Amino acid sequence: MDRNGTTASVEPFDAAAFKAQFPVLCDPSLRYLDNAATSQMPQHVLDRLDRFETRERANVHGGVHRLARAALAAYEGARAATARYINARRPEEVVFTYGATSSLNLAAHSFGELLQHGDEVVLSVLEHHSNLLPWQQLAKRRGVVLKFIPVTPEGRMDLGPLDRLVTQRCRLVAVTHCSNVTGTLTDVAPIVQAARAVGARVLLDGAQRVPHGPIDVQALGVDFYAFSGHKMFGPTGIGALWARPELLEAMPPFMVGGQMIRQVTLEDSSFAAPPRKFEAGTPPIAGAIGLGAAAEWLGRQDWPAITAHELCLTGRILEGLARTPGARLVGPPGLERRRGVVSFRLEGHDTQTICRLMDRHGVALRCGHHCAQPLLRAFGIDSTARASLAPYNTDEDVDAFLTVLDQVKGGVES
Repeated sequence: MDRNGTTASVEPFDAAAFKAQFPVLCDPSLRYLDNAATSQMPQHVLDRLDRFETRERANVHGGVHRLARAALAAYEGARAATARYINARRPEEVVFTYGATSSLNLAAHSFGELLQHGDEVVLSVLEHHSNLLPWQQLAKRRGVVLKFIPVTPEGRMDLGPLDRLVTQRCRLVAVTHCSNVTGTLTDVAPIVQAARAVGARVLLDGAQRVPHGPIDVQALGVDFYAFSGHKMFGPTGIGALWARPELLEAMPPFMVGGQMIRQVTLEDSSFAAPPRKFEAGTPPIAGAIGLGAAAEWLGRQDWPAITAHELCLTGRILEGLARTPGARLVGPPGLERRRGVVSFRLEGHDTQTICRLMDRHGVALRCGHHCAQPLLRAFGIDSTARASLAPYNTDEDVDAFLTVLDQVKGGVES
């Protein structure tokens, strides 16, 4: 399989052995199907965090003592591991942030400072609020015009109007790589082609894609890639923004202060080279080290086997919903170009009730608008229940979900 998910003949995947690496999942009563919100951490990542906090804890930049040297080496080593996972050319192209939301705000503010009144940014209706609100604020602040790629009835990006939307005034196309509601994977190549034709840049919100195998930002041909640690088996409060070096050089810093400077006088300041230029104050050191450990660990996994396993489980959930009277799937009914994020509604039951009943039986789902209110509004609804898969999910997890689904539809509430 390549970095973007093409599968071939694979060996069976041992999900139970994989699951045993996650301490919280040793509880046999827990069926955790809320991975699109936050995935769990394996022992490998927990051990690396413990090592830092108990043997290497210090601030980075400026210290010369033993702990400071160890902390800086671990921090920059994590940057290198993260860069390898997404196939960046150099570690310096990776900026550590506080999550995908932080990364997208950085891009909207700093790249946005290079834009002029009347310039256009193209988004899509599928976007998470984190890849919508920062651009809305930019539009208000600088008079940038926002345009939106529509969504198809089955929850995919409708690229038909792309040539009409991406005009000579377009400076950026910023879209999700994988929807956190419909699970659909974006067809990136035509978007890059349309953007390049008018000299525009491309940003991908990869928060929902990075947990499902290594990324190749060079092969994708994009200019920015944003993601979070807590969705890829790492800590919360950490993320990264990858960008082409010429963009990082041209963009002004988002936040200022601390060690991100070259020189400061009472009258003015100059800033350090990227990525340090964008990492103001004390960065999330432990989180970055945990993210690097997660990226290193993910890079060692058998992704052809994992992808086949996840799609098999996804297919079972889709089939179960298809045979459930009154169930409405929000997303494509098939497995082509999608990941294991399955949103649905059930006639006669509000989504919060569904998730509470699931929880009584140890099945952890998510309910609500999933920070994608415009997308749900396009479907004429205000919330869904959502099951989302990770490699550690098993047939038994899906069995439990389907059993409770039958009970809910049948009116059994205990």
